[in-house]
Parts: sequence; structure tokens; C-alpha cells
Amino acid sequence: MAFRNRVTELLGIETPIVQAPMGWIARSQLAAAVSNAGALGIIETSSGELDVIREEIIKMRALTDKPFGVNIAQAFVRDPNIVQFVIDQGVKFVTTSAGNPERYTAELKQAGLTVFHVVPTLNAALKAVAAGVDGLVVEGAEGGGFKNPKDVATMVLLPLVRSKVDVPIIAAGGFVDGSSMAAAFALGAEAVQMGTRMVSAAESPVHQNWKNAIVDAKETDTIFLNRAHSPALRALRTAKTSALEFEVEKNAMTEFGTATDLYFGGDMEASIALTGQVAGRIDSVRPVAEIIQEVRAEFFDVVGKLSKQYLD
Repeated sequence: MAFRNRVTELLGIETPIVQAPMGWIARSQLAAAVSNAGALGIIETSSGELDVIREEIIKMRALTDKPFGVNIAQAFVRDPNIVQFVIDQGVKFVTTSAGNPERYTAELKQAGLTVFHVVPTLNAALKAVAAGVDGLVVEGAEGGGFKNPKDVATMVLLPLVRSKVDVPIIAAGGFVDGSSMAAAFALGAEAVQMGTRMVSAAESPVHQNWKNAIVDAKETDTIFLNRAHSPALRALRTAKTSALEFEVEKNAMTEFGTATDLYFGGDMEASIALTGQVAGRIDSVRPVAEIIQEVRAEFFDVVGKLSKQYLD
């Protein structure tokens, strides 16, 4: 069976799964594995290390001849020439996030790029569509990473946005397998984005301590921080994040610490391990190709069973 929809056609991919653009993590090692498996790898810019990102894109082209994209995380990239930087790398697909869709969309599209904007609310979705984006990444608060302080679950947000817009949607937040992907499609998505599942994958560059923490996590082992500030964060529960759970005076971002000491050094208290609630459903570290193939097979199996059960 084959996927054929607007997302697969726009992105030139076989399987409508997009890897989330996680800072320091979404680089060539992981992104190439995702693209080579028939989905879409994304290179991050939220680390702000554009010289390194340039080299990662060069590595990416050596590791895969399949499509891939780049994310522009507006709140974290201070280079005023970021759009030209992305254009110069020759990529064809960009997601923009953590900022105003009106800022870069026209310039990117004039250069011939396909642009999706990440949105956490209906108003943000309507603004992005009005700005001329090709599609949306609709991100519920279950997902790990930076969030809107006024959190809305994917189950509510995704069908709400779909009811008001006509552009292709990539659903993010809570997706880990074929059944959750099928649910996203039932609610109006044409692809899903996976972050935490890819953090825990064999090809993820993060330290084994973080992968083990994801595998060991219960469904209640993430925490939503910074409700009184912005950005909010969803992260693994640790001693550090638990101490910040009910903090209203202090912005948790000031306690972020040194991310690389956690990400690659394995010190789980050195920073904040941005992780989604689906950590509670992940029980092993597995290669990316296995994950994507299993998700794909389960998706068609679930859809087939539902069709037989309710339409025959």
C-alpha cells in the first residue's frame, strides 16, 4: 500500500512522517536516517550554531539523496540573514516556528521553497494561512519542547484547525505509532511529526542516559513548565524540573543550564530534557528504519481493520 496525499506530493516522500527539529539533536546523523527510511528528516537551527548547521547540511547530502528540510526557529535564531542562509543551502522545504509567520513566509516562497508554519492555536493557524504558508504543523501540548503557555491537547486542536483551514496539516504532539498516526488522519492531518520517538531512536545522537529515561518513563513522567512565562516547556520529570513545576516568579529558561552536558554528557540534572508525553509509550531503543516501517505497516493495518469492522 502507498501513501498519496498533499504532504507526500509536496515533500516528495514515501511515508508522511516528519522528524521534529530538535535543537542540537536534529542534525545529519538522525535526519539522514529518517530521510533514508522514506520519511522526512529535518535539520534544526534552534541551537543558533549556523556554521555548524551549514556543515551538517553538507554531511546530510553525503548521507542521503532523499528529500530533507530545515527549520527556522525564529525566537532562537538571531542572525538577520537566516532566510538567505537557508536559501543558499539549496533546501526545498522549510518549517518556521516560534514566531510570526508573516516575517519570513513571503521571502521563502519567492525563492521557491515550500513553507509550513508550526502553530499551537487556531488563531495562529489562521494567521499563518493568511500569510501564505503552504501548510501547517499543528502542535498539541502533549509534545516535548517549547510550547504555548496556554496549552491545548492535539485531540482538540487538530480537528478544530482542520475545520477552519484547507491547507495540508502535519500533526505534532502525541504521535508514536501507526494507530496514533491513523487517529491523526481521522482528525484531518495528512502527516505526523515525531520528536520524542526520534530522540530515543538508535541513530539519535543524545546520550544513552536520556534514551533510557524515555524508555523507563511512565505516561505521567513529563512536566509542563513556565505557565506564567514564555515559552512554556514540556520536559521529563527530574529533580531539577520538579523544583520548577509550580514556580511562577522564575522563568524556567533561566534554569536551562548547559544543554549539551545533558544531551551528550548524560547529566540529567544539567539542563531540561525536553520530552513529550509519548515517552510513556516507548519501551525500547530501536533503529529509525524499523520505527518508520512498523508505523507505516500498523497504520494500514489499523485503517484496514476499521474499514472491515464498520464499513462491510
